[in-house]
Amino acid sequence: MSHNPLQLKLAYVPGLLDTVRDEIPHHVSLPTYDVKKNSIYMSVPDELDWVYTLKSVSRVYLVRQDPSYHPVHIFKHKSILGDIVEIIVAQFQKGTFKTFSISCAGAQTKEIKKIKSYIEDTFGLELKPEADLKIHIAKTNDMWEVGAQLTPRPLSTRSYRTQHLHGAMDATIAYTLNQMCDIQPTSSYLNVCSGSATLLLEAALSSPRPQTLIGFDTHKHNLSLSIQNIKKAGLLKDISIKEADLFDDPDFGMFDVITSDLPFGMVISKGENLTRLYSKFIEYAQNHLNPDGVVGVYTSEFVMLEKLITASNLTIRRECKIDVITSQKKYLPTKILILGFA
Repeated sequence: MSHNPLQLKLAYVPGLLDTVRDEIPHHVSLPTYDVKKNSIYMSVPDELDWVYTLKSVSRVYLVRQDPSYHPVHIFKHKSILGDIVEIIVAQFQKGTFKTFSISCAGAQTKEIKKIKSYIEDTFGLELKPEADLKIHIAKTNDMWEVGAQLTPRPLSTRSYRTQHLHGAMDATIAYTLNQMCDIQPTSSYLNVCSGSATLLLEAALSSPRPQTLIGFDTHKHNLSLSIQNIKKAGLLKDISIKEADLFDDPDFGMFDVITSDLPFGMVISKGENLTRLYSKFIEYAQNHLNPDGVVGVYTSEFVMLEKLITASNLTIRRECKIDVITSQKKYLPTKILILGFA
């Protein structure tokens, strides 16, 4: 029995479609694809190596779709899923995938239990809630999809991250912000409130990369974590991290690019303190930005920030609206704003 063709599914943070579209042609000549609900579907290329290098994509899957691919049908025709698992496991060194999980409504039905047994027996994988190989059987509208994530961890979980920092910037958003800043090889780059150094690292690992990379933060925990991340990335000689307070007006020179993942959703008194911080950032950026430079900012407090920008010497040149999923599984509207002198 023939099956529907395999597809590559590239999932991204809602709002980053343009960045994903810009990145794909660097790897595939004139790709044809279909956009569906924050995912791009495309035919499977002969080589998959480039897929693992994508920086704007959160997760990548190998999938098949058909209105008939419900769990009972997959149980009767196990090779629909088996072919997918076999290809993914073969892409990596033997032993990379040791465990698997299946996400599906009706997970306790006999069909799903037998599908799990089939995966265990055929591929020698152990069923675990937190697994290396993540399989899904899901229905959207009238279409069923069966597939599995190509990598043990999401692409957005960068190898340089030593541990999770609560509220840390998503790496794919950081990559997008840096791309929107149009960094050049000769650029000087300053990251204000640098946190765990996600923006700095994404800039350092980009092509082209800035000539000078400096970040500063006032929190010792953030500084320690950022140095750990930079060390793991092998970039201690390339990125300079400073301990400094924005309100002390630290002077590290003039810069072509100034970026910040400005704090938002903070557990502080509303209004005045946050407004004071954002106002100080705008003032600081104006004083340390080269005439033709750009400022890249990411925040959910964009309404307040836009009002402050209006009263400054800066103007909004580009913006990107992004919906991030919170720990409560709700969408939080955020924006990347790219600023320059009026």
